[in-house]
Amino acid sequence: MRIFPYSDEIAEAIFALGIIGTGLLAVPVLAGSSAYAISDTFGWKQGLGKKFKQAKPFYLVIAASTTIGLGINFVNIDPIKALIYTAVINGITAVPILFVILKIANDRKILEDKTNSLVSNLLGWLTFLIMGVSVAVLLFTWGS
Repeated sequence: MRIFPYSDEIAEAIFALGIIGTGLLAVPVLAGSSAYAISDTFGWKQGLGKKFKQAKPFYLVIAASTTIGLGINFVNIDPIKALIYTAVINGITAVPILFVILKIANDRKILEDKTNSLVSNLLGWLTFLIMGVSVAVLLFTWGS
């Protein structure tokens, strides 16, 4: 005799609702953040407090981002594989970005007396080295 006979089905439904709710929360955040980033890059007027006529490109980026996100569901792209590939791309691009950040963080012409400390440099370059080796191993073993 089970004390709560439908607990597994209820837990499954609650989990599914949580995942759906999280996805619904993420869509406007991701679309908005991409709109802010693109608008900032091109110097467009931006802001959710502005009317459509005041920040047309900003709102069009939001609409395009939402449409692309919706369209992914209909072109048979596996969302889990897309997340994995996105993480791999982020890991690969993080290495040169980290290199540039470390070079700038040690440039006295830019930062004067506010450059990295010895500990920050050691940790930063160690991180760069570990990530660089990881990317090299990934690219060398990809598809093996």
